Amino acid sequence: MKHRKCKYIFVTGGVLSGVGKGITAASIGSILKAKGYKVTMQKCDPYLNVDAGLLNPVEHGECYVTHDGVETDLDLGHYERFLDFETSKYSITLSGSIYKELIERERSGGFNGKTVQLVPHFTNLVCEKIEKASAESDIHIVEIGGTVGDYEGLPFIEAIRLFANKVGRRNCLYVSVVYVPFIHTSNELKTKPAQNALRDLRGFGIIPDIVCVRTEKPCERAICEKIAAFSGIPGEAVLNLPDINSVYDVPLNVLKSGVLKILNEFVDDEKEPDMSGWKEFSKRCDYHHPKTVTVGLVAKYVGNDDTYICVTEALKAAAAWNNVNLNLKWIKAEELGDNVTKTLKECDGLVVPGGFGVRGTEGKIKAAEYALNNDVPYLGLCLGMQVACIAAARKGGVKNANSEEFGAKEKDGNNVIYIMEDQKGKESTGGTMRLGDYIAILDNKSKTKKIYETYDWGKMDDERYEVIERHRHRYEVNQKFLPEMEKGGIKVSGTSPDGTLVEFIEAPNRKFFVATQAHPEFKSRPLNVHPLFMEFVKSLK
Repeated sequence: MKHRKCKYIFVTGGVLSGVGKGITAASIGSILKAKGYKVTMQKCDPYLNVDAGLLNPVEHGECYVTHDGVETDLDLGHYERFLDFETSKYSITLSGSIYKELIERERSGGFNGKTVQLVPHFTNLVCEKIEKASAESDIHIVEIGGTVGDYEGLPFIEAIRLFANKVGRRNCLYVSVVYVPFIHTSNELKTKPAQNALRDLRGFGIIPDIVCVRTEKPCERAICEKIAAFSGIPGEAVLNLPDINSVYDVPLNVLKSGVLKILNEFVDDEKEPDMSGWKEFSKRCDYHHPKTVTVGLVAKYVGNDDTYICVTEALKAAAAWNNVNLNLKWIKAEELGDNVTKTLKECDGLVVPGGFGVRGTEGKIKAAEYALNNDVPYLGLCLGMQVACIAAARKGGVKNANSEEFGAKEKDGNNVIYIMEDQKGKESTGGTMRLGDYIAILDNKSKTKKIYETYDWGKMDDERYEVIERHRHRYEVNQKFLPEMEKGGIKVSGTSPDGTLVEFIEAPNRKFFVATQAHPEFKSRPLNVHPLFMEFVKSLK
């Protein structure tokens, strides 16, 4: 196997899941990027799913979509936001996809009758995936999902141990993120779970170069020294990362922890990272501005903040750069009945995100109708555009206008949103939708085009203004109802290049009423916020 001059950082977690491996890994990546390196990231997850498309968002959080159309874990969204690069199909490796590939290869005779085993076949394939994902990188960071000791994660731990043999131990840096709980009854921090996790990792043949100790509050240095002493790790390599108010403070917190010295030795470079952008953004996030805006998020899954994390993070960043405080009001769409005005009048603006299924859709339609009738700023994302089209069509005279996804039928003449022929029969399957980047052509006279143009997020091509956005949907706007929608107050402001698919709509005579079939939240970054979110928040000031 031929290897490039790339260095690798492997991040594992101990004690419990959700300890912050992804944010820690992304923060280390942001520091190295600020030193001038090309950094990429990858998630290796032990789930037996082939992709994240059919995972329950309440349990697993948002399904993130890469530019090349792969449905992935939400951690890839963290990677893109912190490093401002585009992940790809190579950035996610699930056990299910590895087993699927191995079985297909075995069934086709690819192993020439040999016994197929976890070692070396599974582990070798993981190593191949890591090397492929690191193409053209200076530094490639790999996060291993789950916690050390999980049965299903052991093949990945063995794979990253073997990987050091292939590329050289000096080219690999192992980081372990462990949790030290505070026991309130005895008023003390307990290091034993972290010690056990590090002992397990050592038992699998990996001694970490850096241990990040996660705690609720800053701990005494003696806690880190104790973990170091019982784990055979130098004291200066054990760092404390306590909970803080914003994830966007983590890169600066990691930098202050003492990690830079170790990273400098790893890359043999003493150059100081330029974190000025992060410092400015962090200052804006922490500052209490004179004005607060209230945004109503009318959603189906309320109760798990991770379900719409890209949307909420885009709104937070837009508020910070617009010098306002954000008050995010979660509104359960299915409970938005006859009390629409009472519930929504407290909101300065409304956002309706994407989703699937009929539950809560009438509430979302009512939210779009309320915004349209009362000139309340509205941003519709994917399903949020479809419900806006339904609301406008109803207002324009289409009785019982609805979506085929929610029971509308062509014969009844009310299928304002319909399913394309090539998608019929695939309604309950994964990986079959319009996924990833698609080009849209914006109307040269539209507000939508003006917004994108202001932030230089598109380009003119043969007198047509093109933008590229990521998609994850199956149903489309039925253009035979466009006259009724226009009568109801909205117009199409962007279509697919051939004009067959509606990509953007807007209400020309409203303060801000823009919706898109795409998911612009996937491309928004804290240091480079998406134009639609910036202008939506600006309209609330």
